[in-house]
Amino acid sequence: MEAAMTKPVLRVAAISGSIRKASWHGGLIRAAAEVCEDSIPGLRIDHLDIADLPMLNTDLITTDGGASCFPPVVEAFRAKVLLADCFLFASPEYNYSITGPLKNALDWASIGVNCWADKPGAIICAGGNFGGGRSSYHLRQIGVFLDIHFINKPELFVWSFEDPPKFFDSDGNLINEETRARLKKVLLSLQAFTHRLQKKD
Repeated sequence: MEAAMTKPVLRVAAISGSIRKASWHGGLIRAAAEVCEDSIPGLRIDHLDIADLPMLNTDLITTDGGASCFPPVVEAFRAKVLLADCFLFASPEYNYSITGPLKNALDWASIGVNCWADKPGAIICAGGNFGGGRSSYHLRQIGVFLDIHFINKPELFVWSFEDPPKFFDSDGNLINEETRARLKKVLLSLQAFTHRLQKKD
């Protein structure tokens, strides 16, 4: 019991690919934070907002003594990514791929020092038909180059276009307990995989 209490808390940098206020994906991240606080000791969700990141433009990068200097909002984002133990991506699907804001965030934190490198990640999705599955698989492909080690199981694709709403309320909050239970399994898997990788260091 004492050992469990002194175990370091894992910091999960959680990013929603949707920057809409009532986004289901923002709701999934809020639910993940609640699940961790309620029933997963040692796992903490830090929601990284990507809405204010400028579009990637290397003209915005300056140099100081040979070191790259990014715009302040980008520097702050990169620092949070670098400090994270693992990542949780809530990734909507746009045109069979990930969203522009998410791709922009991934690119900004990979220039120079790759802040994503050699850390675990998990992907959760909500949407129609396949529930964002194609964006999830595209994100996995991008993760190969970024050296993100994604968990394979369990997967969470939420088919969300129910009338009346079954999974999310009008503010994007997750209201389905079965989905919350599935989300907990994803988080537990991410926690276990992160501990496993860290032990290899």
